[in-house]
Amino acid sequence: MFLRRFLPDRFTCALVTTVVLASLLPCHGTTAQVFNGLTDLAIALLFFLHGAKLSREAVIAGMTHWRLHLVVLASTFVLFPLLGLALRPLLSPLVTPDLYLGVLFLCTLPSTVQSSIAFTSMARGNIPAAICAASASSLLGIFVTPLLVGVMLASHGQGGMSWDSVGAIVLQLLVPFVAGQVAQRWIGAWVQRHRAVLSYVDQGSILLVVYTAFSAAVLQGLWKQTPLPVLGGLLVVNAILLAIALLATRYGSRALGFNREDEITIVFCGSKKSLASGVPMAKVLFAGHPLGAIVLPIMLFHQIQLMTCAVLARKYAARSVEVRRGGEVVG
Repeated sequence: MFLRRFLPDRFTCALVTTVVLASLLPCHGTTAQVFNGLTDLAIALLFFLHGAKLSREAVIAGMTHWRLHLVVLASTFVLFPLLGLALRPLLSPLVTPDLYLGVLFLCTLPSTVQSSIAFTSMARGNIPAAICAASASSLLGIFVTPLLVGVMLASHGQGGMSWDSVGAIVLQLLVPFVAGQVAQRWIGAWVQRHRAVLSYVDQGSILLVVYTAFSAAVLQGLWKQTPLPVLGGLLVVNAILLAIALLATRYGSRALGFNREDEITIVFCGSKKSLASGVPMAKVLFAGHPLGAIVLPIMLFHQIQLMTCAVLARKYAARSVEVRRGGEVVG
């Protein structure tokens, strides 16, 4: 049971299998064009369903806790990008330039939705606020992430963000999301009832993007340019970023006077980065770049944050039980 906590989940195993498949049997030519078309359709469907799943009532209910949401958004869209830029002289020698560009992109991404809420619930935090904070982060990321990527690219010597990329984001991600919100009144209840089945759309679209991205990257010599020491360096870079974010959200929330439940929400919503949003956005924003190197940091960060936050959530939950029992004894 103890070892099972640290074993990868099925989706992580599927990601690894997809990378291995792309490394051994990369798609190219007409097959690659077909897969790219399927990927575009899957991404549009993914964001349509995200729009249909997002509860307006939950967002309105949680919007009153504006101080908490500002802290989460500041951690997601201000702290992380500043860390990526400030630590570049120290961390970039550990990886290749393309991989660190992927790290900078990782720093611009919104928070996760499902896992942020799940860990907040597990740790006995403020669940309504977590729903609102994670949902707001995901929605704002459609607008904020491309702008931050433009700044990151300029700082990385890659030029700014083109209006074509912004238009592609709007067409491929925002339009389906808004369509999902409009259709929510008719299909929202159905989507909520079939969330477990529809999660395969999330995972399937990510696996499609990963396969096509790594296929192209392998054909361009990704693994020849990424030896094991560089992968180890990337793990170190991701671990440092996550550790600083967890410490900053934990002690920052305490310094700002938030209670324990709100602290839990800030920690789990403000330290996470979304693989589900990041991989589709990378495909749109980094056309012409080695996409495999861009998404590899996100994939590794995803697994590290899940493993770390699972342990942290259990510790928060155990501490909450101790505090409650202590209160009962005192009372």
